[in-house]
Amino acid sequence: MATGRSGDKNQLKLYSFWLSSCSHRVRIALNLKGLSYEYIAVDLSKDEQFSPEFSKLNPLGYVPVLVDGDIVLADSLAIIMYLEEKYPQHPLLPQDLQKRGINYQVANIVFSSIQPRQIPLYRRVRLPKYIEKVGPNESLAWAKFHNDKGFTAIEKLLKDHSGRYATGDEVSLADLFLAPQIHAAINRFDVDMTQFPLLSRLNKAYNEIPAFRDTTPEKQPDAPAKAC
Repeated sequence: MATGRSGDKNQLKLYSFWLSSCSHRVRIALNLKGLSYEYIAVDLSKDEQFSPEFSKLNPLGYVPVLVDGDIVLADSLAIIMYLEEKYPQHPLLPQDLQKRGINYQVANIVFSSIQPRQIPLYRRVRLPKYIEKVGPNESLAWAKFHNDKGFTAIEKLLKDHSGRYATGDEVSLADLFLAPQIHAAINRFDVDMTQFPLLSRLNKAYNEIPAFRDTTPEKQPDAPAKAC
């Protein structure tokens, strides 16, 4: 594992991988809340997530992991909700209960119905066996199918709730989950975004915010040179 940024012992530490959309959404949350952190790279392509050192932080072997003093948290949603409660600046959840519920729904569609079904880029991350046997082209089709299905549902869900951002004119939890997924859909899975006008509009808005732009995979310290 490599450290991308150094800091004092009390600084937040984020164990991350440049291409991980789960890590990406946590980086956005940290930036929006103005929190400095030490970036510790975990190279999934080299199985560093299964090292004894990292297994002590997260036995599941997933990134991201956030360390805040004596508190260690894995899972992007758990981390973001922890940050929301401990660091209330730039709140990520609307006061309106209906809009708050929509945020939870969007986040759930991304992290349970789209993101887990993306192409396995790293060893020991596998698609169902019947997909794996067919070949890489079918694997891409599998990923695109679930992106399209999830995005179609989200477009309908946000139709009557969106403003400048997903559920209004302030960035919220849903945006943190949408931005990395849209970035991956465009740059990794060749999804035709013209069929998703609302999400395309949101993506343009995200690209205007430094807290979003600075957290994209290609700008991370562990990104390969060709990705920059």
